[in-house]
Amino acid sequence: MKRRDFLIQSGIFSASAITAVSSNAWIAKSATPNSDHKRLIVIFLRGAVDGLNILVPYLETAYYQARPQIAIPQPGKEGGVIDLDGRFGLHPALASVIPFWQQNSLAFVHACGSPDPTRSHFDAQQYMENATPGDKHTQDGWMNRLLGVISQKTPIQAVSIGETTPKIFSGRMPVANIASGSNANRPLLIDRTQLAAAFDQLYSGNDTLSQTYRQGRMARQAIMNDLDGEMQMANNGAPSSDGFTNDAQRLAQLMLQDHRIELGFMALGGWDTHVNQGSTQGQLARNLKKLGSGLAALIKGLGNVYQNTTIVVMSEFGRTVKQNGNGGTDHGHGNVIWVLGGKIHGGKVYGEWPGLSTAQLYQGRDLAITTDFRDVISTVLENHLHLKEAKLNQVLPNYTSTSKVALIVK
Repeated sequence: MKRRDFLIQSGIFSASAITAVSSNAWIAKSATPNSDHKRLIVIFLRGAVDGLNILVPYLETAYYQARPQIAIPQPGKEGGVIDLDGRFGLHPALASVIPFWQQNSLAFVHACGSPDPTRSHFDAQQYMENATPGDKHTQDGWMNRLLGVISQKTPIQAVSIGETTPKIFSGRMPVANIASGSNANRPLLIDRTQLAAAFDQLYSGNDTLSQTYRQGRMARQAIMNDLDGEMQMANNGAPSSDGFTNDAQRLAQLMLQDHRIELGFMALGGWDTHVNQGSTQGQLARNLKKLGSGLAALIKGLGNVYQNTTIVVMSEFGRTVKQNGNGGTDHGHGNVIWVLGGKIHGGKVYGEWPGLSTAQLYQGRDLAITTDFRDVISTVLENHLHLKEAKLNQVLPNYTSTSKVALIVK
């Protein structure tokens, strides 16, 4: 096995990170956690979640006509939506996030998404993670580019929950991965004492590969130390029955303990509801309940760090307005993005609502997009992370914001 392949398989870093390495070294962990650092967490719902049954336009007659079995009833009816603003209501399975709406730290942007017309999960996810819709040649993800522009002076860390590095974190900057669920702190090959000592000696030089190896080793060691502390504080180390909640709590604890961790990413599958989607009860409702509980656990776990954290929940595209013959929905276009955080101007649904009558639909079948998802991302980067125009252009290349979404309290 080649040295490069071993490093990748050992979980030190991704294949993309090995191509070019920052000259920054990982610094020792601060003994005093600092809650003033800005954090950004992105949660990607893979499979195209049905935004119309998350944030329900319950005044739209067309919504109920198109979904006779799976529509969520109006407020006040059995199993009805939780009214938000007299126009939109939240799926009742998401009752756990209502306190954040009431505290004005949760907002939604409806009719939002990528302008590219693809209905391919693979392509749409790639475009959302690369932030270059329609361009398959972009090799790095926008969060990796973000990591590059905010770490020029102070080394920071980024954490991805999952077995492999997602496209959103692919690029030249090293990213620490931890496995999801009960495998998060399982030993890797590189954790074996004799093997680690041998490779430490082998990569003791000043060449690029050696520097990358040492950075990755130090990053992993810092993460594993944090994980050990978190596991000891849990209920005798017993994992939650809800995988997302458990992972969310772990990420929160890592960020609370280590102020260097400024970027986090998690992905959840199971949102491709072509069959038996359900209404108030069913497949989608079960997944939404887990999502809501996980978000609540994440925010609770962040503690005072939440005041300087922004959480973005997104998916590759929405689903058809009309239900299909299998009691589900097919691949659509427009969707809803969630934004949570201590500085969010919440308690509001943003975006221009296009309507659901046939003439208003995209290609006669889908919710139209009136807000580009990059408008939401650029607002977060500019007003939360305080990126100037030059750095914004590096993170979101070849894109000029067409509308400002006033999500962040300045």
